[in-house]
Amino acid sequence: MITRIIIGLVVVVVGFFMVWKTEAFYNFAGAMDWAERHFAGGTRAFLKLLGVVTIILGFMIMFNLYIAILDAIFR
Repeated sequence: MITRIIIGLVVVVVGFFMVWKTEAFYNFAGAMDWAERHFAGGTRAFLKLLGVVTIILGFMIMFNLYIAILDAIFR
């Protein structure tokens, strides 16, 4: 249980930094052609969206919600 909470917190922190320091992630990864074509804000908007999804995933891991969602999807 404590391991799940720690892993969830780490994932939430990574997602937070992806939203907060998007420019650093952009400089590390570079421009993504797919994101530039499909998102209005380009790669930076994609990285922010990916950060928000990562934060949500981290909370799902922390509170053990991913099991319920996977169970509902695959039943």
